[in-house]
Amino acid sequence: MKNLIERLLVFFIGLPIVISLVVFLTYRNHLPLNLVVVVLSILGAIEFRNILAQKKLIISIPEAAILGAIGPVIWTLNVSFGFDGNLLPGALITGALWILISRTFTTQEKLDSYINRIGAGFSVMIYPGLFMAWLIQMAVVPRAEMVILIFILVVLLNDSAAWTTGMLFGKNNRGLVAASPQKSIAGFIGGIILSILSGIFATVFIPSAFTSPVMPSIAAGAILGLAAGVAATLGDLCESAIKRSAGVKDSGILILGRGGALDSIDSVALAAPIYYLLYITLF
Repeated sequence: MKNLIERLLVFFIGLPIVISLVVFLTYRNHLPLNLVVVVLSILGAIEFRNILAQKKLIISIPEAAILGAIGPVIWTLNVSFGFDGNLLPGALITGALWILISRTFTTQEKLDSYINRIGAGFSVMIYPGLFMAWLIQMAVVPRAEMVILIFILVVLLNDSAAWTTGMLFGKNNRGLVAASPQKSIAGFIGGIILSILSGIFATVFIPSAFTSPVMPSIAAGAILGLAAGVAATLGDLCESAIKRSAGVKDSGILILGRGGALDSIDSVALAAPIYYLLYITLF
């Protein structure tokens, strides 16, 4: 019951805040939202670093914060301030060179764990920051506020519907995925149905942003919702696999009823590039 109350509080308080941030604070191509993405990416990278440390994959907290911020910070500079888009490859190469070279000149004891340490460095540079950066890229499309809003709804409603239908109808169909034994087939189906309906809703009620030139718009909306919903589910499962491998329950304690930042953005991170690339293809 406590978990239910906490999730409901986060949903009914957090969702209006997110909607307001996306729809009304559109200054400089959604700069406020982009900064939130940067902060969540940094927090997620630090939490990922803490998880990796459980498996002797060591990187310092400041390094994790900086490396995890590279993607979203550079994308924000490009989208909100007009910086050259070619900055990102250069920044990533600089980060990669730092990871490789900085660990070369060290003690013999640390040199023995060289592979582990560079593995941790590359991991936090990629996940979740480079995935979350695709949410920032959405700010440049026409009617960006509506495109981003539907993305948020597809992911959040997928999660909420999966949890609700899993609680109601998932008792006898759980445990098929070892990474997250509490996930159920009923929950997966419920989440995907609501994601598809969210995509269809967008084509019916927001045609200015969701009219497809390549197929019937309703079909395109259904495909967009389906793909983003599946990606969101896989994002949750991937993070569950990471945590289970490291023997931890939550990535942190930042958000009531949900755990850490990484626990809250895992679905968003994996779904963002899928949604963006499909959107520009279909619409």
